[in-house]
Amino acid sequence: MGVEPSPADLYGPLLAKVQERAILADGKTFVDALPRRPVDEIMRDFAKLPAGDEALRSFIAANFDLPAAAMEARPAVLPLRDHIRALWKDLARAPEQASSGSALPVQHRHVVPGGRFREIYYWDSFFTMLGLVRDGEFELANGIVDTLTDLIDTHGHIPNGSRTYYLGRSQPPLFHMMVELLGDDRPAVAARRLSAMKREHGWWMEGSESVAPGSQGARVARLAGGQLLNRYWDPRDTPRDESWREDVATASESGRAAGDVYRDLRAGAESGWDFSSRWLDGKALSSIRTTMIAPIDLNAFLFGLETAIAASDDAEAARYARLASDRREAINCLWNAAGGYFSDYDIENGVLRSPLTAASLAPLLVGAATQAQADATAKAVEDDLLASGGLNTTLARSGQQWDRPNGWAPLQWIAVAGLRNYGHDALARDIAERWVHTVGETFARTGLLFEKYDVETPGAGGGGEYDTQTGFGWTNGVTADFIDRYDLMPPTA
Repeated sequence: MGVEPSPADLYGPLLAKVQERAILADGKTFVDALPRRPVDEIMRDFAKLPAGDEALRSFIAANFDLPAAAMEARPAVLPLRDHIRALWKDLARAPEQASSGSALPVQHRHVVPGGRFREIYYWDSFFTMLGLVRDGEFELANGIVDTLTDLIDTHGHIPNGSRTYYLGRSQPPLFHMMVELLGDDRPAVAARRLSAMKREHGWWMEGSESVAPGSQGARVARLAGGQLLNRYWDPRDTPRDESWREDVATASESGRAAGDVYRDLRAGAESGWDFSSRWLDGKALSSIRTTMIAPIDLNAFLFGLETAIAASDDAEAARYARLASDRREAINCLWNAAGGYFSDYDIENGVLRSPLTAASLAPLLVGAATQAQADATAKAVEDDLLASGGLNTTLARSGQQWDRPNGWAPLQWIAVAGLRNYGHDALARDIAERWVHTVGETFARTGLLFEKYDVETPGAGGGGEYDTQTGFGWTNGVTADFIDRYDLMPPTA
């Protein structure tokens, strides 16, 4: 199993100085850079470097090749749907061989999200694949799945992204949905992908057999009643390499042990919702406590993984069917009967976290809800989360990017697909139409596709640790799927 050192492991005090002094505007730039000579030589000379930011800037320029700036967006000369088709070639990347930098090897052509996200990302890839499949880009879609399969084979799990500094964490486990989307029945390919699904499941469940009621270990938590749930977790308790300065500042404001804050920030990044009031105990990011929360969507996705393996002709299918059955019962512990929706669970305090979020729809996507639960969830979502431009992420205005008024493509698709599973077709179509209108109207005005949108204004979304990025893989995939599925006509200039 791979144990490649991250930039923080290699450059330690150099990385800390570069990040904490904001020598480069984006913290991701330095950790994606390529050294021009051996690391030990760079660090030896760094130890002799005179004080001062200008000396440090010159040192970085002399010793590292910084990544190229994000490619300029393709001029918007085509209608939205045709523009998305044309973007695939811009977002496609050739295989990436091993390098002296932080990039992990990638042996297949694949697609990246865009902007500062210049490598393949885990859960982004499923939503991107929706558009690739719609547009007949099967080589790229298979390249994504083959890449992720390779990562499981090498590391035991799919990292957040294909960088050494992401190896401690994964992202929402949707690999099984990618396999199902492609439906490849070639025996050798199907067997390898099924084996990867089982190995990924084992990674998420590591230590589950020895976790006592009321205890946690790695990514598993057993409730006092014996139910087993999963949580997000990263074994490192240091600042994220790519967000070092931000994490140090957050920890310094917390009044808590810095290592605990760092791990909660890393776990929040693993959730894909980085960051959101879902993980906070107050309004400040420093109140984050992701590792003490059992998320409803994570557990729904793992139910989906267990169900997918159980549906195979694998010799262990019956065991995964039992695991899925146990998981369904555990998910019922996350049903908020008073509110009529699924909630996250506070592991430490043994109570449900009450706010409604778009994550509440994940059990509908994987078939873990009863019809009555789905009906109640649909009503709660329509009453409280539906905005003029699509589905709000949460009800909280925290300033974090995974909160109101932002809407995100993956959450729109999960909602639409989940509602359709339970016969709420009209609401599903309404969400899709609102989303396409938001994307289309913003595209007509700017010529760009964004990673997130303000679904109340509507327009490009804001908040977060970096500027809103363009490209953008999952927005393209989900929007293409909605347009084709519902035969929608986006607004034009």
